[in-house]
Amino acid sequence: MPRRQSRAQRLRTAARWPAGVALTAWRYLWRLTPVERWEWSGSLPQDGPPELPDGTEKADLQAADDGAGPLMHRLYRVRIRESSQSPEDIMRALSADLDCVAPSEFASFQKLEGDEDEMRVGDEYVVRMPGPWDGPVRVVHRTPTSFRLATLDGHLEAGQIEFRAANRDGSLEFTIESWARSGDRLSDLMYTHLRLSKEVQLHMWTSVLERVVDLARGRRHGPIAILTRRVDAEAAPDPDSPLSGPSDPRSRRRLEGLAKRELNFDPEGEHSREDGWHVDEVTRDLPGEPSGAPVEGGSWQTARRLMTDYQVADPDLVRATYRRDAPLTGRDMVLQIRFAGIARFHVGVRIGSDYDEVRTIDGRQVRVFGWDYGTLQGHFEAGRLHYEVWKWLDTGAVEFRLRAYSRMASSGPLLLRLGYRLLGRSRQLAFYRQAARRVAGLTVTQLELEREGGAPPGGSTNGTARAPEPIGQAQPST
Repeated sequence: MPRRQSRAQRLRTAARWPAGVALTAWRYLWRLTPVERWEWSGSLPQDGPPELPDGTEKADLQAADDGAGPLMHRLYRVRIRESSQSPEDIMRALSADLDCVAPSEFASFQKLEGDEDEMRVGDEYVVRMPGPWDGPVRVVHRTPTSFRLATLDGHLEAGQIEFRAANRDGSLEFTIESWARSGDRLSDLMYTHLRLSKEVQLHMWTSVLERVVDLARGRRHGPIAILTRRVDAEAAPDPDSPLSGPSDPRSRRRLEGLAKRELNFDPEGEHSREDGWHVDEVTRDLPGEPSGAPVEGGSWQTARRLMTDYQVADPDLVRATYRRDAPLTGRDMVLQIRFAGIARFHVGVRIGSDYDEVRTIDGRQVRVFGWDYGTLQGHFEAGRLHYEVWKWLDTGAVEFRLRAYSRMASSGPLLLRLGYRLLGRSRQLAFYRQAARRVAGLTVTQLELEREGGAPPGGSTNGTARAPEPIGQAQPST
């Protein structure tokens, strides 16, 4: 079979593009399908693509190492109830005609090499999209319930993508998992910085999952889940590196420079509203546990791990660089704060303490793990923020709590302080609420994935979490 389509075939495909792009944009704006989107900070090697099977034809392959920008480890998942189809039925139908689930007004999966009605290792396809953005791929792995594709030269991305189906908890679960970087610097600009390709990609794969639900002759159960583990291009590729987060020379110098800085406020002073401070507290319920001590691998421990790995902040907004080998208490962190997706500010904070204790409140005992950080000189904000996870030992209820006192710094870059005065308070409160929602959402997602025997994209968080120590008969505090 010829590797390329005829000119007439390509023209027929392209003829749908103008109307297709308009229709796709309209559907994207008015999409009613609920979607759950979460992004973690990832690390290598756990978020790298799987090894290619022995004997894989590697000619023309565009591996993740050949790409540009951050590595994105993504998982798109839908659950389907009341389906009359088995996982094998679904994958058999897809392997016979991958285009049957394509959003045809915008993209088309077309076979270039291999038998028309069967999928085998070595077969090649192309995803036709508007403009010169064809996506050639090759089948590198195939089972009755899954297949995996690798990108070829000229694809917008560099890496691999896998489609699989399974029965789980009375539902049919369909998953698309990918490990890829942008194919070149222009693609990285469109995806990572302008975010145009990111939203197009999200719409495309969400549309595919909606069509899989129709193919399965069932109904969607719950929202479509989209989980991403991002490994920044400047992040240390060595999993044993002492640095977490961006580790380029400039980030290292910024982190080293924090050692000479002091807090930009008096930690022993009064921090009440009457003294001009903002005082905030946000509480969010997490999945409960049986009463008693925290359950191994349960909600409390999962939230603790997320907090210790500094996964509380959306990496699109805040990213942290710190030494993993430094004790939590006294650890310096450089926070890269992003504004409007373009501007980036770097500020320093220092962790004051971490604690794991049993407190007695109104006659009830609660297990509390938490840590706090204070702002350093040069920060446009002054104050301290606490992240905590509570478990009430009598009922098993688990909560995430955020407490903070803050105000505009009295020194530091004038432009940043003026920006904080104009916009900072509203964005600060939005960040607090988002952090609470994020910890709750990630905790639920992590527990579901571990229960199902799958890892979050990447297996766990970045490996820096410390397991909670049994505290025995700790002295209660109030």
